[in-house]
Amino acid sequence: MSPLATARRGLFGRCPACGEGRIFRAFLKVADNCPACGEELHHHRADDFPAYVVIVLVGHIVVPLVLIAETNFAPSYFFHMTVWPALTLGLGLAFLQPVKGAIVALQWALGMHGFEESKIRREAVARTR
Repeated sequence: MSPLATARRGLFGRCPACGEGRIFRAFLKVADNCPACGEELHHHRADDFPAYVVIVLVGHIVVPLVLIAETNFAPSYFFHMTVWPALTLGLGLAFLQPVKGAIVALQWALGMHGFEESKIRREAVARTR
């Protein structure tokens, strides 16, 4: 399976190995094992990278909207103080789990950070087919 297809599974919160089980046991807590196939997921080292990716994504959405609103409509300061922080917070929370799932799935697909054994096993199985 390609890393892109695996990342898509993670983006939707599914196990990178089987695509059936949930990758998260809580909002941002990755399950130790997939409940469906038993694949070990505790090796991940996503750390702060998902947050950095979300900051870039949200920034590229909100900043142009702020500039368009200010240039074309000149809304009040109250509008700016209420709408943009709420939108930024909402988008950040909405993107954080899918981005983390995709990053963990990519680590799994590429055999990074403790997922090496799993990748070696997958490659051995693929060679025997």
